[in-house]
Amino acid sequence: MKKLRFENIVIVDYGMGNLRNVHNAFNKLGFRSKISADIKDIEKATHLVLPGVGGFKDAMSELKKKDLIEPIRCAIESKVPFLGICLGMQLLFESSEEFGENEGLSVLKGKVVRFNENNVPLIPHVGWNDVDILRPLPEFKDIKNKSFFYFLHSYYCVPKEDIAVAKCFYYEDFTACVKKDNIFACQFHPEKSQDAGLTLLTNFVSVWS
Repeated sequence: MKKLRFENIVIVDYGMGNLRNVHNAFNKLGFRSKISADIKDIEKATHLVLPGVGGFKDAMSELKKKDLIEPIRCAIESKVPFLGICLGMQLLFESSEEFGENEGLSVLKGKVVRFNENNVPLIPHVGWNDVDILRPLPEFKDIKNKSFFYFLHSYYCVPKEDIAVAKCFYYEDFTACVKKDNIFACQFHPEKSQDAGLTLLTNFVSVWS
């Protein structure tokens, strides 16, 4: 696998979750990345990553507190390649029903909902699940359909647009990945998903090199 180097992969630091794991994964692949909440770093980013573990409302509160909402939106509007991971995917949507109705970044149309407890006996969804790839995108290069990825979540995204590119079945179908223009986002954690996850991270960078 060819390893490229980029000086400006910026992992947005808003105090939520697995920043260090994502940083370590990029380093393992030979890509230089930086964890930062500095607006200047975000403005200079060649690739922008929004990971996260935790609550939707708290995450939006932290983004507002750190004045990161507009820089993130501006970067996306400027066509900077953008990767959302788990909570970072959910934050891209208009709203979440977690602990009441909470507004998201509204970059993508749709909402975030909780698994239906009548259909799903075990919440949260934790562990390995196979993913059904719906579209042959460059981000999925060298990743076999039904490859396993690591999940940790109680809520999932329901897009209003035709942007779902992979789905997963956990007692019921839900959207596992979305793609729109320069945005790619996944509900699973590629940084914890061994070879398949590392391949996806490599593809994300290489697609936009």
